[in-house]
Amino acid sequence: MLNWNNNIKQFIAFLKIEKGLSENSIFAYQNDVDKLMQYSLARQKTPDTLTTDDLKLFLTELYDLGLSARSQARIISGIKQFFQFLVYEDAIYDDPSYSLELPKIGRKLPEVLSVEEIDALIAQIDLSKKEGQRNKAILETLYSCGLRVSELVDLKFSQLHFDEGFIRVIGKGNKERLVPVGDSVEQEIKRYTEGFRAETPQIKGNEDYVFLNRRGVPLTRVMIFTIIKQLSQQLGWKKNISPHTFRHSFATHLLEGGANLRAIQDMLGHESITTTEIYTHLDQSFLRDAIISFHPRNKRN
Repeated sequence: MLNWNNNIKQFIAFLKIEKGLSENSIFAYQNDVDKLMQYSLARQKTPDTLTTDDLKLFLTELYDLGLSARSQARIISGIKQFFQFLVYEDAIYDDPSYSLELPKIGRKLPEVLSVEEIDALIAQIDLSKKEGQRNKAILETLYSCGLRVSELVDLKFSQLHFDEGFIRVIGKGNKERLVPVGDSVEQEIKRYTEGFRAETPQIKGNEDYVFLNRRGVPLTRVMIFTIIKQLSQQLGWKKNISPHTFRHSFATHLLEGGANLRAIQDMLGHESITTTEIYTHLDQSFLRDAIISFHPRNKRN
């Protein structure tokens, strides 16, 4: 009878020495097999006693937990690698994962708002409330700069360079990028800093953060989600609106306006152009008009 811990250690060594995988890839594989081990130990199953039906039940539990198709596919891939290794080592003869199928991973298109819908959402903000101007500045910044919600809550005054016309954003992996900024963002942030922001308590260590709550503490990601959700509910929308919706809309509207995909990639801080290509889900009539207008074969004298 095989031993989970010993087999997993051997599998990790195989991935490291024979396959030469990176530490991140090895960690992901180990994490996937660990999930299967915990499930199996609770049912007193060892690697050599697991059947295909056992694995299907395990995957059903993952599905019931709400894991995305992409996450499920990654775990199945890790499990398949593990059992292929056991067969390769003659530890087992039949691979129970052989017939497991990867779930289809559709490329989920992001929710996008029209310019009119964004204006309507911002118009719902009650500017008579103290935090109203702050919330308006938040939405303007999200939409006009295409920031991630984490980049927004971490935004500091030292990153705002309005005289030069840009803001310096600290993105994933501490990578910096410069994003052009228009007059609307500058005006809304200045109104906010002259009002609500000036009245908040000055807590040591928080002075440089742009967006604070009433206690002088930087806003959290959850708070930004809540602000947007409440505004959406006031309009009676059934759409699933989040801070990322503004980022998607920013990219899509730039593309529709004729911006280069590379330029959009730089402004969003995407490592790969393939990530940015999701924003090419444009209206077919727009694509047709663009092709008719700009393709040299369609140009008429």
